Amino acid sequence: MADLTKEITKRRTFAIISHPDAGKTTLTEKFLLYGGAINTAGSVKGKANSKYAVSDWMEIEKERGISVTSSVLQFNYDDYCINILDTPGHQDFSEDTYRTLMAADSAVMVIDASKGVEAQTIKLFKVCVMRHIPIFTFINKMDLESRDPFELLDDIETVLGIRTCPINWPIGQGKGFKGVYDRDKKDVTMFKAVSVGGAKSAATTDYLVESEELKSEIGDILYDKLLEDIELLDGASDDFDQEKVDRGELSPVFFGSALTTFGVETFLQHFLKMTQSPLPRLSDEGVIEPTMDAFSGFVFKIQANMNKAHHDRIAFLRICSGKFDASKDVYHVQSGRKFKLSQPQQIMAQDRKVIEEAYAGDVIGVFDPGVFSIGDTITAPGKKFRYEGIPTFAPEHFCRLVQLDSMKRKQFNKGVTQLAQEGAIQIFQDYTLGLSEIIVGVVGVLQFDVLKYRLENEYGCDVRLEPLPYNYIRWVKDTSMDLNKLKRISDCKKVKDMNDNPLLLFANEWSIRLMLENNKDLELLEFRKN
Repeated sequence: MADLTKEITKRRTFAIISHPDAGKTTLTEKFLLYGGAINTAGSVKGKANSKYAVSDWMEIEKERGISVTSSVLQFNYDDYCINILDTPGHQDFSEDTYRTLMAADSAVMVIDASKGVEAQTIKLFKVCVMRHIPIFTFINKMDLESRDPFELLDDIETVLGIRTCPINWPIGQGKGFKGVYDRDKKDVTMFKAVSVGGAKSAATTDYLVESEELKSEIGDILYDKLLEDIELLDGASDDFDQEKVDRGELSPVFFGSALTTFGVETFLQHFLKMTQSPLPRLSDEGVIEPTMDAFSGFVFKIQANMNKAHHDRIAFLRICSGKFDASKDVYHVQSGRKFKLSQPQQIMAQDRKVIEEAYAGDVIGVFDPGVFSIGDTITAPGKKFRYEGIPTFAPEHFCRLVQLDSMKRKQFNKGVTQLAQEGAIQIFQDYTLGLSEIIVGVVGVLQFDVLKYRLENEYGCDVRLEPLPYNYIRWVKDTSMDLNKLKRISDCKKVKDMNDNPLLLFANEWSIRLMLENNKDLELLEFRKN
């Protein structure tokens, strides 16, 4: 038991969230550099010619320079075993991010120092608040022209509604960004810029804040401003309170530049001390402690074709309790089946290493023979509890999916089914025509591009997407109702989901109200729990 507790205690599992272009992926890569997981930014160890981001492993991500799917990166630093869940910043892929946050124990929020809190940051932050998980803020790009640090703090507190506690404080900005003041140690770390590419860290020198060397190094103006800022911070800002941080009520704030590595290692060291080891999880049988002997976990993501050569499907499993042993059977609660998890792997973006064991807090990939769904619980045999479900978001954009080559029907069906099981798209069929008319629903329109790209490149199927004029979807509460008997049906489209549940697509909320007024027996639901 002592070994189990020791292994679990050293785990840290966190998600990185941000608005697009705030520097989240760059910060992730600098963490990996410090952990020795990669040698140069933008390349996996041993693949020096691959200059795309480590966590952006999909072909479409490399082509477009954006993250479209969450990735998992595990590495060691000091005595910690760290699982980073890197999420897409673009709002069109926010559903993937929401699911990934369910698997995290804390979140790092990356904010662009020149822009402050942006729209997508607000959405993702609200999910963190819903889960009461600790939120740490890294204000990035201090090496570029940026807003006043006090303004940025006020922005976080006003827009996001969370108190802040600066752990360090920037000296200068843009080309004049000299370093950061550590409020706890009361010293200043000065940075010397290095080439942006592969260096692990910027050269640093530490000075006591009262020292003449610091004053001569940064000049009278910056020195006087620093002393003024320190006095203001000590008098007006919130004190660090670990309990408030743990409850998600206070966000420790750090300043730096991921691109030049200014302040990144300082942030990582503080963050690891301030975060907790894996947290207990709620199930239908109560709270499950991570140190419970029996293994358990849940599937929060499924990804097809991570290895194009094998066309495999990987289920991402967050281990919540105990120790996973690859040689032992597990129990899949939803199907009631007992089996061994095939080829359990530690994941580093698209690179994988087969493992024999893992512990609570770890995220592992397991081969999915087609039995897993997002939200499924896996336990040791004899345990039958279920973890909280993962919410499915109602799609807001719809297209008719037309297959252009009827000879590839089998590949087409397989591709559509597998991509739907990943959760990025939802598949519906016409209520009357069935599978001869397939309708795709997505939360963000960029998912349509990803769907088309992946069907063509991973499954060899040419397709056409025809936009449909609907933005609202409603489930019919009485699943036995015959939709053909509804009145005023011309303003909407009748469809079924893949479980044959009846649904209606509407262009606007007025159409929904009109439908309900004309059909008194009809009850509509915004969500259906599986």
